[in-house]
Amino acid sequence: MRRSGLQNRQALAWLSCLLVVLSGQALAAAGLTAEEIIARVDANSDVQSSHGYSTMVIRTGRRELTKEMEIWSSGDNALVSFHNPADRGTKYLKLGNELWMYFPDADDLVKISGHMLRQGFMGSDFSYEDTLENRRLTDLYEFSLLGVEECDESECYVLEATARPGVEVTYARRRMWIDRELFVPRREELYAAGGRLLKVSRVERIEEIDGRFIPTQVTMEDVLRQGSSTTLFVSDLELDVEIPDDLFSLRSLMR
Repeated sequence: MRRSGLQNRQALAWLSCLLVVLSGQALAAAGLTAEEIIARVDANSDVQSSHGYSTMVIRTGRRELTKEMEIWSSGDNALVSFHNPADRGTKYLKLGNELWMYFPDADDLVKISGHMLRQGFMGSDFSYEDTLENRRLTDLYEFSLLGVEECDESECYVLEATARPGVEVTYARRRMWIDRELFVPRREELYAAGGRLLKVSRVERIEEIDGRFIPTQVTMEDVLRQGSSTTLFVSDLELDVEIPDDLFSLRSLMR
């Protein structure tokens, strides 16, 4: 017997309701709320201090640049010293929410502020603003759990993040794929306030270091710059190390 148009619509409506119910049951079975998931992400990444080395590979079309860095961090402060021949002696200092660069060839100390913060860090797809946001995600955003799906062969929570009212953030909205076992973002989509997709980051390698799961290979793609991407490789990373307080000072940049 052929169904009437009304019967077909009723069947589709019933199926839609069933899918919504099943989706809700799947999320309930996951057992964690969006806030609990992000709290675990924050706890995993909460490091008092660190020291390590990074290699940054910047690709623009067919052009490829490699920059080598030594990095110290403690709380809200960080010092980066470049070791590759073209940039040797160049240093970057983060003091709370202030950024400074020292260029040895010109013996010039420059404060990075205003529109310069949106520029690529040493020409990469990571902006200077990206390096500033080291506060807990729960302090910056409100989260909702959208579901669970596979991402890069790992089962992940899918979360939507929107900036908390009155809080200044680099990206007004984020979509995050959080590894269900390691509680590390496998992928992020970063959006402007108007809803435009700006960047996509992918974590391509994760290592366990001192009981924490640390991304040690991350690729950032600026979708507004066609053919542009940057991969950051981290090596010899030590966590919770002792660092002299005077290392994070403007005087240290001139040494």
